Amino acid sequence: MNLLHISSSLFSDQGNSKQLADHFVQTWIAQHPDGAVTERDLSKDPVPHLDQATFTANITAVDQRTEQQRAQARLADTLVEELMEADVLVLSVPMYNFGIPSTLKAWIDNVARAGTTFKYTATGPVGLVKNTKAVVLTARGGAYVGTPNDTQTPYLTTLLGFLGITDVQFIYAERLNMEPEKAPEIINRAKAEAEKLAAST
Repeated sequence: MNLLHISSSLFSDQGNSKQLADHFVQTWIAQHPDGAVTERDLSKDPVPHLDQATFTANITAVDQRTEQQRAQARLADTLVEELMEADVLVLSVPMYNFGIPSTLKAWIDNVARAGTTFKYTATGPVGLVKNTKAVVLTARGGAYVGTPNDTQTPYLTTLLGFLGITDVQFIYAERLNMEPEKAPEIINRAKAEAEKLAAST
């Protein structure tokens, strides 16, 4: 079993979403002692946003790339390989300005590759990331679940489904800034949910 954790909190290990995800991962490891965990902390090691040259290199067939293109595509190739090998994908996601962090979007733009993680057919796109479950752990200052302002849930559900990942579970820690006195309770409740989900994943 392989677990891939993508963390996108600006605060790295101090981020609430990262701490929730770490709790999930620790519980998962206890259930899968022989499992392998790969973590990418996008705060410590950000994935560059795509430019034209890198995008072109990424979508060029491996045997047709120039030496420069091979160098430009190396990171994206590694990111795609990590995703394709993952049995469980864990995303720790804070909400910034009603959306996902730009660092997470950069990772997405590098792994969403036509012909590799999805393909176009006469009947529409087909995801090629198979047999992977996703867990999204979010931390938010306000209350967004079930409202039009929750852009993260539909976007990530759609994006992951587009890649072929249709088993997606969300855990939310909300109102952290609205009710700071209750923040520890909110986090602990979300951790309990994460622990329960990890035990069955």
